[in-house]
Amino acid sequence: MNIKVILMAGMAVFLWGSAFAAIRASLLGGYSAGHLVLFRFLIASFVFVLYFWVSGTRLRLPNKEDIVRILLLGWIGISVYQLGVTYGEKTVSAGTAGLLIASAPIFTALIATMALKEYLSFYGWLGMGVGFIGISLITFGSAGSNFTISTGSILLIIAAITASIFFVYQKPLFKKYKPIELTAYFTWAGTIPFFIYFPGLIQEIQAATVEANLSAIYVGIFPAAVAYAMWAIALSLGEAGKVTSMIYIEPVFAIAVAWIWLHELPNVLSIIGGIIAVSSVFIINVLGKRKAGVERRAANNRGILNRPS
Repeated sequence: MNIKVILMAGMAVFLWGSAFAAIRASLLGGYSAGHLVLFRFLIASFVFVLYFWVSGTRLRLPNKEDIVRILLLGWIGISVYQLGVTYGEKTVSAGTAGLLIASAPIFTALIATMALKEYLSFYGWLGMGVGFIGISLITFGSAGSNFTISTGSILLIIAAITASIFFVYQKPLFKKYKPIELTAYFTWAGTIPFFIYFPGLIQEIQAATVEANLSAIYVGIFPAAVAYAMWAIALSLGEAGKVTSMIYIEPVFAIAVAWIWLHELPNVLSIIGGIIAVSSVFIINVLGKRKAGVERRAANNRGILNRPS
Protein backbone atom coordinates (compact mmCIF):
# COMPACT_ATOMS: atom_id res chain seq x y z
CA MET A 1 0.00 0.00 0.00
CA ASN A 2 1.28 3.47 -0.83
CA ILE A 3 1.55 6.36 1.64
CA LYS A 4 -1.69 8.07 0.56
CA VAL A 5 -3.68 4.87 1.05
CA ILE A 6 -2.14 4.30 4.50
CA LEU A 7 -2.80 7.91 5.58
CA MET A 8 -6.41 7.96 4.37
CA ALA A 9 -7.21 4.53 5.83
CA GLY A 10 -5.31 5.32 9.05
CA MET A 11 -7.21 8.56 9.66
CA ALA A 12 -10.52 6.83 8.95
CA VAL A 13 -9.67 4.03 11.36
CA PHE A 14 -8.69 6.53 14.07
CA LEU A 15 -12.00 8.40 13.71
CA TRP A 16 -13.99 5.16 13.69
CA GLY A 17 -12.09 3.98 16.77
CA SER A 18 -13.07 7.14 18.64
CA ALA A 19 -16.72 6.64 17.64
CA PHE A 20 -17.26 3.67 19.97
CA ALA A 21 -16.72 5.76 23.10
CA ALA A 22 -18.82 8.60 21.69
CA ILE A 23 -21.71 6.24 20.88
CA ARG A 24 -21.48 4.71 24.35
CA ALA A 25 -21.47 8.20 25.93
CA SER A 26 -24.61 9.13 23.99
CA LEU A 27 -26.37 5.92 25.04
CA LEU A 28 -25.43 6.51 28.67
CA GLY A 29 -26.52 10.15 28.37
CA GLY A 30 -30.15 9.49 27.50
CA TYR A 31 -30.35 8.38 23.86
CA SER A 32 -32.05 5.21 22.70
CA ALA A 33 -30.15 3.27 20.04
CA GLY A 34 -32.67 4.03 17.27
CA HIS A 35 -32.90 7.78 17.91
CA LEU A 36 -29.13 8.03 18.22
CA VAL A 37 -28.39 6.39 14.88
CA LEU A 38 -31.01 8.55 13.11
CA PHE A 39 -29.68 11.78 14.63
CA ARG A 40 -26.08 10.91 13.73
CA PHE A 41 -26.89 10.16 10.12
CA LEU A 42 -29.15 13.15 9.65
CA ILE A 43 -26.06 15.16 10.57
CA ALA A 44 -23.81 13.10 8.26
CA SER A 45 -26.29 13.48 5.39
CA PHE A 46 -26.39 17.25 5.92
CA VAL A 47 -22.57 17.39 5.95
CA PHE A 48 -22.45 15.93 2.43
CA VAL A 49 -25.18 18.29 1.18
CA LEU A 50 -23.23 21.21 2.66
CA TYR A 51 -19.97 19.98 1.09
CA PHE A 52 -21.36 19.84 -2.45
CA TRP A 53 -23.15 23.17 -2.03
CA VAL A 54 -20.20 25.12 -0.54
CA SER A 55 -17.44 23.56 -2.66
CA GLY A 56 -19.39 23.79 -5.89
CA THR A 57 -18.39 20.23 -6.70
CA ARG A 58 -20.69 18.74 -9.31
CA LEU A 59 -22.60 15.70 -8.05
CA ARG A 60 -23.37 13.33 -10.88
CA LEU A 61 -26.55 11.29 -10.62
CA PRO A 62 -25.93 7.52 -10.50
CA ASN A 63 -26.54 5.48 -13.63
CA LYS A 64 -29.87 3.64 -13.71
CA GLU A 65 -28.15 0.25 -13.67
CA ASP A 66 -26.28 1.19 -10.45
CA ILE A 67 -29.18 2.58 -8.40
CA VAL A 68 -30.27 -0.76 -6.91
CA ARG A 69 -26.69 -1.70 -6.05
CA ILE A 70 -26.06 1.66 -4.38
CA LEU A 71 -29.28 1.40 -2.36
CA LEU A 72 -28.53 -2.16 -1.24
CA LEU A 73 -24.95 -1.30 -0.27
CA GLY A 74 -26.17 1.76 1.62
CA TRP A 75 -28.68 -0.32 3.54
CA ILE A 76 -26.17 -3.11 4.24
CA GLY A 77 -23.06 -1.03 4.93
CA ILE A 78 -24.71 1.90 6.70
CA SER A 79 -28.15 0.88 8.01
CA VAL A 80 -27.51 -2.69 9.18
CA TYR A 81 -23.93 -1.96 10.27
CA GLN A 82 -24.81 1.12 12.34
CA LEU A 83 -27.80 -0.55 13.99
CA GLY A 84 -25.64 -3.56 14.87
CA VAL A 85 -22.94 -1.37 16.41
CA THR A 86 -25.31 0.94 18.27
CA TYR A 87 -27.59 -1.77 19.68
CA GLY A 88 -24.53 -3.93 20.40
CA GLU A 89 -22.96 -1.20 22.50
CA LYS A 90 -25.97 -1.16 24.82
CA THR A 91 -24.48 -4.23 26.51
CA VAL A 92 -20.86 -4.31 25.29
CA SER A 93 -18.20 -1.79 26.34
CA ALA A 94 -16.75 0.62 23.77
CA GLY A 95 -13.29 -0.99 23.75
CA THR A 96 -14.64 -4.51 23.35
CA ALA A 97 -16.97 -3.34 20.58
CA GLY A 98 -13.94 -1.95 18.74
CA LEU A 99 -12.16 -5.27 19.15
CA LEU A 100 -15.11 -7.19 17.69
CA ILE A 101 -15.53 -4.87 14.70
CA ALA A 102 -11.85 -5.52 14.00
CA SER A 103 -12.89 -8.93 12.69
CA ALA A 104 -14.05 -7.22 9.46
CA PRO A 105 -10.75 -7.81 7.58
CA ILE A 106 -11.13 -11.56 7.95
CA PHE A 107 -14.49 -11.54 6.19
CA THR A 108 -13.36 -8.89 3.70
CA ALA A 109 -10.36 -10.94 2.61
CA LEU A 110 -12.51 -14.04 2.14
CA ILE A 111 -15.20 -12.17 0.19
CA ALA A 112 -12.63 -10.25 -1.90
CA THR A 113 -10.90 -13.51 -2.81
CA MET A 114 -14.17 -14.92 -4.13
CA ALA A 115 -15.85 -11.81 -5.55
CA LEU A 116 -12.94 -9.69 -6.82
CA LYS A 117 -10.46 -12.50 -7.47
CA GLU A 118 -7.91 -10.72 -5.28
CA TYR A 119 -4.92 -12.97 -4.58
CA LEU A 120 -4.27 -13.82 -0.93
CA SER A 121 -0.77 -15.14 -0.27
CA PHE A 122 0.28 -17.69 2.34
CA TYR A 123 1.02 -14.86 4.77
CA GLY A 124 -2.36 -13.34 3.97
CA TRP A 125 -4.15 -16.53 4.96
CA LEU A 126 -1.90 -16.92 8.00
CA GLY A 127 -2.71 -13.38 9.07
CA MET A 128 -6.43 -14.02 8.63
CA GLY A 129 -6.18 -17.15 10.77
CA VAL A 130 -4.28 -15.35 13.52
CA GLY A 131 -6.84 -12.54 13.39
CA PHE A 132 -9.72 -14.99 13.73
CA ILE A 133 -8.12 -16.54 16.84
CA GLY A 134 -7.81 -13.07 18.33
CA ILE A 135 -11.41 -12.18 17.58
CA SER A 136 -12.59 -15.46 19.16
CA LEU A 137 -10.77 -14.59 22.39
CA ILE A 138 -12.29 -11.09 22.36
CA THR A 139 -15.80 -12.52 21.90
CA PHE A 140 -15.50 -14.94 24.82
CA GLY A 141 -13.74 -12.30 26.91
CA SER A 142 -16.67 -9.92 26.47
CA ALA A 143 -18.91 -12.44 28.25
CA GLY A 144 -16.79 -12.40 31.41
CA SER A 145 -16.51 -15.65 33.36
CA ASN A 146 -19.51 -17.30 31.65
CA PHE A 147 -17.70 -18.01 28.36
CA THR A 148 -20.93 -17.48 26.43
CA ILE A 149 -21.57 -15.19 23.49
CA SER A 150 -23.78 -12.23 24.43
CA THR A 151 -26.46 -10.72 22.19
CA GLY A 152 -24.42 -7.54 21.92
CA SER A 153 -21.40 -9.52 20.68
CA ILE A 154 -23.51 -11.28 18.04
CA LEU A 155 -24.85 -7.93 16.79
CA LEU A 156 -21.33 -6.54 16.56
CA ILE A 157 -20.06 -9.57 14.62
CA ILE A 158 -23.02 -9.20 12.22
CA ALA A 159 -22.01 -5.55 11.84
CA ALA A 160 -18.44 -6.63 11.00
CA ILE A 161 -19.73 -9.01 8.30
CA THR A 162 -21.97 -6.34 6.76
CA ALA A 163 -19.03 -3.90 6.75
CA SER A 164 -16.99 -6.48 4.84
CA ILE A 165 -19.70 -6.95 2.22
CA PHE A 166 -19.94 -3.16 1.91
CA PHE A 167 -16.18 -2.68 1.47
CA VAL A 168 -15.82 -5.39 -1.19
CA TYR A 169 -18.88 -4.79 -3.35
CA GLN A 170 -18.51 -1.00 -3.53
CA LYS A 171 -15.03 -1.29 -5.04
CA PRO A 172 -16.13 -1.91 -8.68
CA LEU A 173 -18.20 1.29 -8.50
CA PHE A 174 -15.03 3.39 -8.11
CA LYS A 175 -14.43 2.88 -11.83
CA LYS A 176 -17.52 5.02 -12.51
CA TYR A 177 -17.80 7.40 -9.56
CA LYS A 178 -15.59 9.54 -7.35
CA PRO A 179 -15.15 8.32 -3.74
CA ILE A 180 -16.91 11.41 -2.34
CA GLU A 181 -19.91 10.83 -4.63
CA LEU A 182 -20.27 7.19 -3.62
CA THR A 183 -19.90 8.00 0.08
CA ALA A 184 -22.66 10.60 -0.19
CA TYR A 185 -24.97 8.18 -2.06
CA PHE A 186 -24.38 5.43 0.51
CA THR A 187 -24.94 7.80 3.43
CA TRP A 188 -28.21 9.16 2.03
CA ALA A 189 -29.45 5.68 1.11
CA GLY A 190 -28.47 4.27 4.51
CA THR A 191 -30.22 7.09 6.38
CA ILE A 192 -33.64 6.40 4.82
CA PRO A 193 -34.49 3.28 6.92
CA PHE A 194 -33.58 5.15 10.12
CA PHE A 195 -36.65 7.38 9.72
CA ILE A 196 -38.73 4.68 11.41
CA TYR A 197 -37.19 6.09 14.60
CA PHE A 198 -38.22 9.68 13.88
CA PRO A 199 -41.22 9.79 16.29
CA GLY A 200 -39.91 11.12 19.60
CA LEU A 201 -36.50 12.20 18.25
CA ILE A 202 -36.90 15.90 19.08
CA GLN A 203 -38.00 15.14 22.63
CA GLU A 204 -35.06 12.79 23.15
CA ILE A 205 -32.56 15.36 21.89
CA GLN A 206 -34.00 17.88 24.37
CA ALA A 207 -33.93 15.39 27.26
CA ALA A 208 -30.39 14.06 26.61
CA THR A 209 -27.36 15.45 28.43
CA VAL A 210 -25.05 18.02 26.82
CA GLU A 211 -22.29 15.40 26.61
CA ALA A 212 -24.64 12.97 24.85
CA ASN A 213 -25.66 15.59 22.27
CA LEU A 214 -22.10 16.76 21.62
CA SER A 215 -20.98 13.14 21.26
CA ALA A 216 -23.75 12.45 18.73
CA ILE A 217 -22.85 15.56 16.73
CA TYR A 218 -19.16 14.58 16.75
CA VAL A 219 -19.94 11.08 15.44
CA GLY A 220 -22.27 12.49 12.79
CA ILE A 221 -19.62 14.85 11.40
CA PHE A 222 -16.37 12.94 11.75
CA PRO A 223 -16.72 9.13 12.01
CA ALA A 224 -19.99 9.03 10.00
CA ALA A 225 -19.10 11.52 7.23
CA VAL A 226 -15.40 12.43 7.08
CA ALA A 227 -14.09 8.95 7.92
CA TYR A 228 -16.29 7.20 5.35
CA ALA A 229 -15.08 9.63 2.67
CA MET A 230 -11.42 9.01 3.60
CA TRP A 231 -12.00 5.27 3.61
CA ALA A 232 -13.61 5.40 0.17
CA ILE A 233 -10.53 7.20 -1.18
CA ALA A 234 -8.21 4.58 0.32
CA LEU A 235 -10.35 1.73 -0.98
CA SER A 236 -10.44 3.20 -4.47
CA LEU A 237 -6.63 3.23 -4.58
CA GLY A 238 -5.80 -0.13 -2.98
CA GLU A 239 -6.88 -3.76 -2.74
CA ALA A 240 -9.96 -4.30 -0.58
CA GLY A 241 -8.39 -7.06 1.53
CA LYS A 242 -5.16 -5.19 2.27
CA VAL A 243 -6.84 -1.82 2.94
CA THR A 244 -9.38 -3.40 5.28
CA SER A 245 -6.63 -5.12 7.27
CA MET A 246 -5.96 -1.63 8.71
CA ILE A 247 -9.15 -2.07 10.75
CA TYR A 248 -7.21 -4.44 13.01
CA ILE A 249 -5.58 -1.30 14.46
CA GLU A 250 -8.97 0.28 15.27
CA PRO A 251 -9.27 -1.38 18.72
CA VAL A 252 -6.10 0.40 19.89
CA PHE A 253 -7.82 3.76 19.38
CA ALA A 254 -11.18 2.47 20.64
CA ILE A 255 -9.68 1.20 23.90
CA ALA A 256 -7.52 4.30 24.45
CA VAL A 257 -10.39 6.75 23.90
CA ALA A 258 -12.83 4.67 26.01
CA TRP A 259 -10.28 4.49 28.83
CA ILE A 260 -9.63 8.26 28.81
CA TRP A 261 -13.24 9.31 28.22
CA LEU A 262 -15.40 6.67 29.91
CA HIS A 263 -12.87 4.96 32.19
CA GLU A 264 -13.77 1.65 30.53
CA LEU A 265 -11.32 -1.14 29.81
CA PRO A 266 -11.97 -4.57 28.25
CA ASN A 267 -11.03 -7.55 30.39
CA VAL A 268 -7.67 -9.29 30.12
CA LEU A 269 -8.84 -12.04 27.74
CA SER A 270 -10.29 -9.48 25.33
CA ILE A 271 -7.09 -7.41 25.43
CA ILE A 272 -4.96 -10.50 24.72
CA GLY A 273 -7.26 -11.30 21.81
CA GLY A 274 -6.90 -7.73 20.57
CA ILE A 275 -3.09 -7.94 20.66
CA ILE A 276 -3.21 -11.19 18.67
CA ALA A 277 -5.62 -9.63 16.16
CA VAL A 278 -3.48 -6.52 15.70
CA SER A 279 -0.40 -8.70 15.13
CA SER A 280 -2.11 -10.09 12.04
CA VAL A 281 -1.70 -6.66 10.40
CA PHE A 282 2.07 -7.12 10.68
CA ILE A 283 1.84 -10.58 9.15
CA ILE A 284 -0.28 -9.42 6.21
CA ASN A 285 1.31 -6.07 5.41
CA VAL A 286 4.96 -6.59 6.44
CA LEU A 287 5.80 -10.26 6.05
CA GLY A 288 3.43 -10.59 3.11
CA LYS A 289 4.97 -7.56 1.43
CA ARG A 290 8.51 -8.89 1.90
CA LYS A 291 7.49 -12.25 0.47
CA ALA A 292 5.85 -10.57 -2.53
CA GLY A 293 8.99 -8.49 -3.09
CA VAL A 294 11.20 -11.58 -3.04
CA GLU A 295 8.90 -13.34 -5.51
CA ARG A 296 8.93 -10.33 -7.86
CA ARG A 297 12.74 -10.12 -7.80
CA ALA A 298 13.01 -13.86 -8.47
CA ALA A 299 10.58 -13.55 -11.39
CA ASN A 300 12.58 -10.64 -12.81
CA ASN A 301 15.82 -12.60 -12.49
CA ARG A 302 14.28 -15.56 -14.28
CA GLY A 303 13.14 -13.20 -17.04
CA ILE A 304 16.66 -11.85 -17.46
CA LEU A 305 18.22 -15.33 -17.51
CA ASN A 306 15.66 -16.60 -20.03
CA ARG A 307 15.98 -13.58 -22.30
CA PRO A 308 17.42 -14.60 -25.70
CA SER A 309 20.89 -13.19 -26.34
